[in-house]
Amino acid sequence: MTWSESAVLVTGGTGSFGRQFAEIMLREYHPRKLIIFSRDEWKQQMMRERGFDGPSVRYFLGDVRDKERLERAFDGVDVVVHTAALKQVPTAEYNPFEAIKTNVLGAANVIDAAIDRGVHRVIALSTDKAANPINLYGATKLCSDKLFIAGNAYSGARPTRMSVVRYGNVLGSRGSVIPHFLAQRSTGVLTLTDPRMTRFWITLEQGARFVIQSLEHMHGGETFVPKLPSMRLSDVAEVVAPGCRFEITGIRPGEKLHEVMIPAEVSRHTVEFGDRFIIKPHFQWWDTANWKDGRPCPEGFEYSSHTNDRWLTKAEMCELISGLEIDLTERQQASQDEYSLRAPMDSGRRHRSRAQSAAVGLADHWPRSAGV
Repeated sequence: MTWSESAVLVTGGTGSFGRQFAEIMLREYHPRKLIIFSRDEWKQQMMRERGFDGPSVRYFLGDVRDKERLERAFDGVDVVVHTAALKQVPTAEYNPFEAIKTNVLGAANVIDAAIDRGVHRVIALSTDKAANPINLYGATKLCSDKLFIAGNAYSGARPTRMSVVRYGNVLGSRGSVIPHFLAQRSTGVLTLTDPRMTRFWITLEQGARFVIQSLEHMHGGETFVPKLPSMRLSDVAEVVAPGCRFEITGIRPGEKLHEVMIPAEVSRHTVEFGDRFIIKPHFQWWDTANWKDGRPCPEGFEYSSHTNDRWLTKAEMCELISGLEIDLTERQQASQDEYSLRAPMDSGRRHRSRAQSAAVGLADHWPRSAGV
């Protein structure tokens, strides 16, 4: 695909991922048009003021619950990245109807609008919580994933193709545990649910670049899963706030001790490449020749954060966090004012450290069997 000839729209575009994706798009790929679609006019204005502006940038107010607005917004769009969602586990548990309206019915609206408007490629962001979900947020994202995969059958002979990207905890994003630990550091006591808890870790930049790569090589119907390192939350806490005492609060409702990105039940449909897994859809319309160079995963294989063969050391996590320190400071303040933005785009981009680019291990190339 040729980005300079493409109109790209990001739902939930004023969120952490949307801002990172927009920064990379504008700095490196120069799309014909970049549309930030979100509900909050103030966040959009703040993005403009911080350098996310130019002749190719558009800001659309709207909600994924509003199908008519999506149909208008998608007119003339070539690529859609769907990130809009209600993501807080406790909030979704307490407001289940609202979570379903946004995460499930909103996903259906995005699919319908994309097909009706002839969007060529759609990537929906998923989460490790969608694999064997035990909370409502994870269940809604599993529903969303299945809708986007099945949406390829609905598009029929039309050009719209849809895939899913699933990854783990994002360092430095809003809602990340890092700002939580930073806010508690001065007290000398960190609240920790369970010292055994493990999670997959990825940076915002790595996540955004993985989505871009997936868009370039998708066939439609796949779920792309990057190979990520794991780390215990207790080790993360020791890196962020060395010397602090832990107060163990117990696992919260809807929370897992360990996260899974590929359940054993779908291993038979999963192939492995050097730096990623691809879950292939089990539908008649799927071309079995797609991703034929991938190594089939063994029966019963499960990609879990606690049985992972790749672990971040404390030194690597420290280096990753140091590269995010400015953003983390902003997000610590955001716990009071509900919002923060990245440093201006024209202020100069920090070079990725060795740990930032290599610890997660996402390659900058794809296998030769990649799609069009």
